[in-house]
Amino acid sequence: MTETIRTALLEYSRASVARGLTGGTSGNISQRHGTGMMVTPSGIAPERMTSGQMVEMAFDGTHDSPCAPTSEWALHAAIYQSRPEVGAIVHAHPRHCTALSALRRPIPAFHYLVGGLGGFEVPCASYATFGTPEMAQAVITAIAPGFHGCLMANHGMVAFGRDLPQAFGRALLMETLAEQYLLALSSGLAPVLLSPEEMADVAAQAVRLNYGSQS
Repeated sequence: MTETIRTALLEYSRASVARGLTGGTSGNISQRHGTGMMVTPSGIAPERMTSGQMVEMAFDGTHDSPCAPTSEWALHAAIYQSRPEVGAIVHAHPRHCTALSALRRPIPAFHYLVGGLGGFEVPCASYATFGTPEMAQAVITAIAPGFHGCLMANHGMVAFGRDLPQAFGRALLMETLAEQYLLALSSGLAPVLLSPEEMADVAAQAVRLNYGSQS
């Protein structure tokens, strides 16, 4: 099981570069493992990373790996501890999410697929220095109503799910929505937003069609 997780983290780290979610040594991915988590290492680009460099660690930061864990390990730990249903997390700095995060504004319900990320909008967590408990808490506050991820002010984004495929899919969805929303804003017109009632209908339709089990 441990080696399977290590291999999956490596595959999704490389996929995050291939799909434009991140580049260089930025971004990090994790999976819940036992009473702790397995995270990607710090300062190693995915193309140079090996499965053996993944760091198995406790939520308090303790580990015995020769590699240092991602500097954002506290963010991952905080999400796992506050959301027991979460099994995997993707944190990245994709172009459009990061651009929108610099505006410090959420992605509103301009498209019904916003509901695929857990609510009526994709929130933007307030700014805090990277790798700090304050940043982790800002994200926890933003996602508290049950969102599946959020933008991170002047930083990037984070998405999560029951497993790596779902977390990665939600990260891709968030970046697509950010790109589309910025494109709509570039028209100079205000996008027409779906109402709370319309978004509630979207959620009900998703339940009827069993979309939740497929996302």
